[in-house]
Amino acid sequence: MTFSPSPYPKPPRQLHDPDYVRPVDTRYVDPLEVVWLATATRLGLTIRRDPNVFSMTDGTGMLWFSTKEHLDEDDNLGQMLFHELCHWVTSGVDSFAQRDWGFPTDDVTLPLEHATLRLQAWWSGRHGLRAWMYPTGGYRQYAERIPHDPTQPLDDSPWEAEVRALTLRAIERAHAPPFWEPIDAALQATAALHGVLSPFMKDYRSEHEGDTLPLHWALTAHPPER
Repeated sequence: MTFSPSPYPKPPRQLHDPDYVRPVDTRYVDPLEVVWLATATRLGLTIRRDPNVFSMTDGTGMLWFSTKEHLDEDDNLGQMLFHELCHWVTSGVDSFAQRDWGFPTDDVTLPLEHATLRLQAWWSGRHGLRAWMYPTGGYRQYAERIPHDPTQPLDDSPWEAEVRALTLRAIERAHAPPFWEPIDAALQATAALHGVLSPFMKDYRSEHEGDTLPLHWALTAHPPER
């Protein structure tokens, strides 16, 4: 391929230095991550990434999440941090100083886990973000069965009665410091971001060829119960 010579003279070096190296003075961060990273700071938490964990807190205020390349396509910081904060609320303020909010490290499901999911559904549902804020992993199967009123049990089993009692206590605890103001503000901001994006969603197309996954931002309200 041949190029025609430019009809324009070269610009003076003082106006365009070909050896110029642009300084990088800022970092671009997704707006949703700004909201939830700030929320973590307001609550005394420090977020770090580690490819060897999914999520973990050590009781000192450090909270680790896996690196983005090791997470699923629909995982996001807001959703994951909100789930951990609901764990903290459900387990009580003092669980901040315990590893993983006092949950056992082995694979044992406690009523506290299901109560956390119900608190998550109740709180995000107040802002129309229930499906958007669903947890990932194996507990998603329970989260999707929670009724529209998250305080109502699924059956009359002793398990569900205990889960309901824990949920009601967690909702009461959520209204008190240090939880309500920073977490509810983050949910309000998340809902506002969704509102800003809504007019653009129908025209969204992924820049990755062959990517047919729907846009996660399009999820908001509670989907049909399964």
